[in-house]
Amino acid sequence: MRSILHLDLDTFFVSVERLRNTAFCGKPLIIGGVSHNEPGYQNRGVVSSCSYEARRFGVHAAMPIKLARKLCPEAIFLRGDFDTYQKYSKLVTEVIADQAPIFEKASIDEFYLDLTGMDRYFGCQKWSGELQQKVSKETGLFASYGLSINKLIAKMGTTESKPNGALCIAAGTEKAFIAPLAVRKIPQVGQMTERKLRQMGVQTIKVLREIPPRLLEREFGKNGISLWKKANAIDDRPVVPYRERKTIGSEKTFQIDTIDVSFLRSELLKMLKALTFELRNEKKLAATVTVKIRYADFNTFSKQKKITHTADDHLLKPVVLHLFDQLYERRQRIRMIGIQFGKLVHGHPQMNLFDDQAKSLRLLKEMDGIRKRFGKGII
Repeated sequence: MRSILHLDLDTFFVSVERLRNTAFCGKPLIIGGVSHNEPGYQNRGVVSSCSYEARRFGVHAAMPIKLARKLCPEAIFLRGDFDTYQKYSKLVTEVIADQAPIFEKASIDEFYLDLTGMDRYFGCQKWSGELQQKVSKETGLFASYGLSINKLIAKMGTTESKPNGALCIAAGTEKAFIAPLAVRKIPQVGQMTERKLRQMGVQTIKVLREIPPRLLEREFGKNGISLWKKANAIDDRPVVPYRERKTIGSEKTFQIDTIDVSFLRSELLKMLKALTFELRNEKKLAATVTVKIRYADFNTFSKQKKITHTADDHLLKPVVLHLFDQLYERRQRIRMIGIQFGKLVHGHPQMNLFDDQAKSLRLLKEMDGIRKRFGKGII
């Protein structure tokens, strides 16, 4: 029987800001958009993170900043400093790496650890509690954890234990634990899926579990089978050992060398969309963009630009096209083109959307959902 630990840093961005400035402690704090103190302040962007004090007013992540301000006008609004958040995330990662046999970094602020077999020597629950305390002592950040037989139930346990809590779901009690929970508590169940389930009269996981899988597949496609498995606490995903990936890229060599600039730009954009989807799927953001071209005579040139951490097509598109226009000066036939994103860090996709409309974020999520369901090339 497996023992999987899910460790999640509580209100991570907010907690880091409070470590930097204790005056924020105990006050409603919202990360996202543009700070009060910045020139050209506007009610743009979406909430990336918020304190529990702000949540009492109904504020939540991905909410438009304009709405958050109406709900909680006395809140302190900060743009956020992703480089600092990444540094603290690295500190936590180092603490875990020093203690854990196998761990996976799922995002900038959450981790999975495989503790299978540890009960024979230490006791998984005791060890998990000691790790939780060690993270707090060495980084100043609080974390919650869930411990169970798989990643799904461990994560749901963490959610139910927050803030700064711990919940162990013993083997054999997984279904009973999740049965009374609302369907929205299932990871990756969005508003549209929840709305459709409610229209079907399904509000709790217990009721969802009783629906035949073939009916769910008919209503939700492949995602219906996934819903049924989650409702039945089934999750065989392994903990993937953590290895830091620094770059991601793609190249295309043409069968016939070309001078068609419109075609070349079009191919670059196709490449860009595929790479940014992969970034978001792996919960990573890029800080450099490199465009490379190889002429028919095999001479190869590249140009690189530093950017604010992002995984958004719309922000990267003008950068990629500008680099290509700077490179392509010889007006000779091109044999190969390529794009590479570098200095990758773990992060949530919305981090790069501090100044974007909430509509853009929702559109990206919907498009990624379609790609995951029907294939990368469907859009």
